Amino acid sequence: MKISIIGGTGGMGEGFALRWVVNHDITIGSRDAEKATRSAELYMNAALSSYGNGMKGTIRGADNISSSSDSDILILSVPYESIKLTCESISSNIRKDCIIVSPIVPMERNDAGFTYVPFEKNMKSAAHLLTQNLPGLKIVSAFHTISEVKLKNINEGLDSDTFVCGDDQDSITKLNQLIVEIKGLRPLYLGPLSLSYQAEVLTPMLLNASKKNKIKHPGIKLT
Repeated sequence: MKISIIGGTGGMGEGFALRWVVNHDITIGSRDAEKATRSAELYMNAALSSYGNGMKGTIRGADNISSSSDSDILILSVPYESIKLTCESISSNIRKDCIIVSPIVPMERNDAGFTYVPFEKNMKSAAHLLTQNLPGLKIVSAFHTISEVKLKNINEGLDSDTFVCGDDQDSITKLNQLIVEIKGLRPLYLGPLSLSYQAEVLTPMLLNASKKNKIKHPGIKLT
């Protein structure tokens, strides 16, 4: 499977690349192609050190427009504020059968703590904004409550759940297959994409609880 990660030079992108390169070809996307290439080389070296001959995939870097082409899975790991511009730049390159995955959380920090922007400012959820800017494409949301520190530590499992929202069952099934390749991560279907805000809002909640109670790199697991 071909997986592209736009915003792949960040912590989540690194974690996804290191976890999935065992079985898949990964493209790291950035507005700066040289930065993407440098990051891809670092990730590839780290993966080779850990997996050796057991690794089937590769990691390469490219600009966002190039990385969005010919992908089976496209992870949009970008800030909420960048959704519109990012979508405008890549929308014409995305295959109709590509599955677009949003781990995006619109949040801010104030004196009280982290807040969920759509509730505070009457704005749209990240998933809703994506559907407006990428009409007719397959969009699934997931990974909102995953610690990037734990995700990058490929020697340990996550021991967490991630809520998955989407309207196309085949896309959800394919993404779930990828999710379970990440050791200790369990996908839980939350509902249609319109309910994605329920998963997105958990991120600021987790960060607030983490800070107030001095819990490092929290996650969520239903028992």
